[in-house]
Formats: sequence, structure tokens, C-alpha cells
Amino acid sequence: MHKPWEGRFREKTEEFIEEFTQSVSFDSRLAEEDIRQNLAHIKTLLKAGILTQQETHLLEKHLLDILKEVQEGSFTFRKELEDVHMNIEAELIKRAGKMGGKLHTGRSRNDQIATDERLYIKREIKECVILLKNLRKELVRLAENSIDIIVPAYTHLQRAQPIRLSHYFLAYREMLLSDELRLMNAYRLADASPLGSGAVAGVDFPLDRFFTAQELGFRSLVRNAMYATSDRDYLLDTLYACAVIGMHLSRLSEDLILWSTQEFGFIELPDRLCTGSSIMPQKKNPDVLELIRGKTGRLYGNLVSLLTTLKGLPTAYNRDLQEDKEPLFDSLDTTKRCIEAMSLVLGGLSVKADRTTPPFGDPITATDMANYLVMKGIPFREAHRIVGNLIAYAISQGKNLSELNLEEFKVFSELFEEDVFELLDPRVVADRRKTYGGTSKQEVIRQIQIAKREEGM
Repeated sequence: MHKPWEGRFREKTEEFIEEFTQSVSFDSRLAEEDIRQNLAHIKTLLKAGILTQQETHLLEKHLLDILKEVQEGSFTFRKELEDVHMNIEAELIKRAGKMGGKLHTGRSRNDQIATDERLYIKREIKECVILLKNLRKELVRLAENSIDIIVPAYTHLQRAQPIRLSHYFLAYREMLLSDELRLMNAYRLADASPLGSGAVAGVDFPLDRFFTAQELGFRSLVRNAMYATSDRDYLLDTLYACAVIGMHLSRLSEDLILWSTQEFGFIELPDRLCTGSSIMPQKKNPDVLELIRGKTGRLYGNLVSLLTTLKGLPTAYNRDLQEDKEPLFDSLDTTKRCIEAMSLVLGGLSVKADRTTPPFGDPITATDMANYLVMKGIPFREAHRIVGNLIAYAISQGKNLSELNLEEFKVFSELFEEDVFELLDPRVVADRRKTYGGTSKQEVIRQIQIAKREEGM
């Protein structure tokens, strides 16, 4: 089979080089975008007087037939034709005759692949956004069902302050909202048509690029032809957004892995989402969460891979850019699967409320005890020291704060009164956090109501 570019060559390409340089083994997934682009391009060629109406109809018919075969999985891609573009064009020429050779008029594979990737990015980001929305709904559902469950919040992995479990789930919803914004920024950057830029300098046919962009559903045009064919920044933004999503899911996974241990015992995962050990019969492993955590490394690696590929390229298109696709495809596939996996986990986990609430008198309420003294006129730093000394005393006596009497409190400050014992209740302390975004029941309910409206629940 002849190659479109072989006119100036006098030797047959070596088989190893054909295999080494081909990309159709992975860029064939862009086939639908490529055919969609071809359909728009032939309309532009018709508008420019390069194709007749009859030729346009015939080419459209054959392209739609090829599209159907691609969608059904019956189309055969040939590695000797290098890439998805040449495979589809060769098949079109086979079916339409020499007329099919007019398809590439006023176009280079440089602007062709840039267009395909932008169309692909837009489609994939829409799918990711839908999956993120479904995951956020799971978090809102969990938040609504756990309003009355108190858990310790941790800083430095040490107990910090009591919060409602709802507050925790809503925190991850906020992270996923920011993830959607990052994806949509990548979408906006991709939403500009490079088609009509040619190889590097534009084309010398009267092609209406605005018309083509409209046909393909692009919001605008890439204005400079050299930039249009070599820009991959929108891919970097997509890979970055995927990496951050992975990071957020990894952190959530880490928490849930810890919480599912016997040492914590805060949650339990259903058997259907866990695996066992080949040697230890008692094991129930949170492998799904561990894999989500592990796959985040791939997402980071894909971003760094493309950054490294791009950093040393001379301006305009270079074949190195063929290496942008596998990291892109892998990141989008991995991200979507991880989001779906986390949705299953959140949908199946159960909370052991009897294990989560810190006991009455736990030092986790110490900040509020210091603030109690502050409200009586003691500077916060002094109040901090007083309560710290009180806690050290309780530890030395082997006592919980609730086991101390008022006289023992007064040794450290005469300002302590009977009402200080109310602040030994983690539930009371959580409800004192009434500021916007805080963990009080009133504020958490308000946040859940907002979240439900925003998510269309």
C-alpha cells in the first residue's frame, strides 16, 4: 500500500522503522474525532469551491460508512499507514477513488491531529465532569446521613478538635468542585479550532476557518498557525487536572484505609469491595483504595512525561509530539476509573458511630477550654499555657479531664467555674463552631442544603 508522502523516496521503509514510527496502535481511538473533522473539512472545501456538491455528498456517504464500522469495531487499522488520519484517508480513497484524495486539500496532519486532540479532550472532560458530579453527590448523601456523628479531626495525624463527620465529607466535596474548575479551564483552552492552519504557516486556499470551527462546535479559533500546530498546553492542563484529582482521591483513600483498620474502626467496607489474603485467612484488605492511592503516581508521571517532552522542542511541529497521546489517554482512563471506584466505595461504606465519638473529657476539647478563659479576660497565650498545664497534670494522675474536680481545675486558674465541665463534651464543642464553613450542626445543615441545590439533588 502506497504512503501519501512516499513520492520523493527511493527506498522502501524498513519494517522495524514502520513499527517504531507508527501511532495507529494507540491514536486509533481518535477515529471518531478524525472522521467528524473530515466531515466538517469537506463542507469547508465545498464552500471554497474546491469540491462540488456531488463530490461532497459522495465523500460524506463513505465517511459515514467508515464511522459506522469504527463504532461497531469492524474497521481494520493498518500499522503501515502510520496513524489514524492516513488509515481513514486511505480507506476513503479506496472507496471513493481518486476523488478521495481531495480530502487532504488545504490541510496538514499537523493541524489535523491538533484538531482531533482538542475535540477528544472536550468529549473526555465532559465525561469526567459527570463522574465528579456523581461522586460529589455520594459525599453529600454521606454528609446528610452523618450529621449527628462526631469524629476527631486530625492534624499531624494527632487528634485535634471534634467535628461532625458531615463536615469531613463536605470538605472533600469542595476539593472535587475545585477539580471540576480545573477541568473546565482545560476545556476552555482546548475549545479553539486549529484547523486551517496547515503545517505551520496557514494555507493558500480560501478556507473559511470560522465556518469550520462552527461546524465542529468550537467556541473560537487558534489565531496563529505556528502556535496552533505545536501547542499542547491544553493537554498539560488536562493532565494537571487529572493529577490533582488523583491526589485528592489518594488522600481520601488514605483516610478511609486508616479508618477501616481495627485500630481505628471508624468505618467498614462491604465484602464485595474488598479482597483477601492468599496466606492469612482473617484478612479483609481495602485493595480498591490502595490502588486508587497507587495510581495517582501514574497520573503524576504522565504530567511530568509530557512536560519533559515539550521542554526542549524547537518551535512548530516535531514528531516528538506523537508521545503526547499515550500519557493523555492513560491519565483520562485512569482518572475516570478511579472516580468510579471511589463512588462505589463511598456508596458501600458504613460508619461505626459508636467508635468515632471521642469520650467525654477527652483533651480534644482543650482549645475551647482555653477560649473559655479568654472570654474571662485572660490573654490567649496565657490561657493556652494554663490549659496545657492542666492537661499535663491530668496525664500525670492517670485521669481523664472529666475525672478531675473543680478544686483541681482552680489550682490552675481561679476563673474556672462549674460551667467549664460543659466544654468536656465533644458534641457541645463541635456545635460552638458556628462561623461560616464551620462544623456546628446548624452550619453543616446549611452547607448541605446549599450543596444539594448546587448538585441538583
